[in-house]
Amino acid sequence: MSLIVHHLNNSRSQRILWLLEEIGAPYEIRFYDRDPVTNLAPSELLAVHPLGKSPVLEDDGRAIIESGAITEYLCERHGGAHLVPPRGSDEHVRHLEWLHFAEGSAMTPILLRIYTARLGEAAAPLEPRIAQQLDAHFSYMEGELGAAGHFIGDALSAADIMLSFPAEIAVMQGMAPRYPKLAAFVAACHARPAWQRAREKGGAYYGY
Repeated sequence: MSLIVHHLNNSRSQRILWLLEEIGAPYEIRFYDRDPVTNLAPSELLAVHPLGKSPVLEDDGRAIIESGAITEYLCERHGGAHLVPPRGSDEHVRHLEWLHFAEGSAMTPILLRIYTARLGEAAAPLEPRIAQQLDAHFSYMEGELGAAGHFIGDALSAADIMLSFPAEIAVMQGMAPRYPKLAAFVAACHARPAWQRAREKGGAYYGY
């Protein structure tokens, strides 16, 4: 049975499609569209998982949630071992840090910016703190990118794939001049054939 990705348009699940293309694992996509008014996921995703979020990966009847967990699962069981540093190494510890940073620390101010944007002037008291936190996290990422253009070592890792989304947000919000290394990282990600195949299959998202 092939892997199934429950894929929401304009969402972080695009990274899972990219990962699957990089490792060459066969998969199929079940598509879901956001509500055009609320921009939220449709209720059909609740039938897949009680949280009604994407991505959800199905593997032989098992439903797996959380992008970081899905990434680790695919790398361990479906041919992505080359995208993870050897266990027990210092680089593997860094890999775990970045994997969880992408969905933990980095996404908090990004989501706050997205949600408060709907409040208009009512969000003004929060905006300075959100802007400060975005800068803090993007500056950290900018400073940690290696000379080879990766966050760990000299080649693409699963952590790079996870970190691509917050890096894309920085670029899409017009911050490329402030974070040139992140902008170059995003451009290099988008130039990869596997990323382009995933985009073709999953559809354009957030302007890309």
